[in-house]
Amino acid sequence: MRAVAARFAPTVHGVGDHGFIALIVAAARKAGVSGYVGDGSNSWAAVARTDAASLVRLGLESAPAGARLHATGETGVPTKAIAEAIGAGLGLPVTSIDPNDAVAHFGFIGGFFGMQGAASSDATRSLLGWEPTGPTLLEDIRAGAYFSLVA
Repeated sequence: MRAVAARFAPTVHGVGDHGFIALIVAAARKAGVSGYVGDGSNSWAAVARTDAASLVRLGLESAPAGARLHATGETGVPTKAIAEAIGAGLGLPVTSIDPNDAVAHFGFIGGFFGMQGAASSDATRSLLGWEPTGPTLLEDIRAGAYFSLVA
């Protein structure tokens, strides 16, 4: 047996994703505003679902035993930019949410959305020659990947 570990970005995005971004979109719909925590300068690493899938395949086929792979297409997308893309897609105003109110506004995900979640996949790219080619998180949001979902 050859074990390989894969760590995925906080948001693995794309059509059909019901994860963190879908929850943030649902919170925006419920509140009538698209929010970001504090000044929105914290950022989240992201990877397209198709890129994450190709990394898993490549890791299973080629990674050495014990390898730790990071599925990160984008090192860090500012949370304010995420909120702005959601607001534009839903036709909602964008506003800062006080960190003390983040969980009340977003639900449990509010505790995470206000955290710094940047990460790098440089070592993984070097090890396997993996290069993400899918859309960025903001491209997926702007293309409407999250607006027909019922969260």
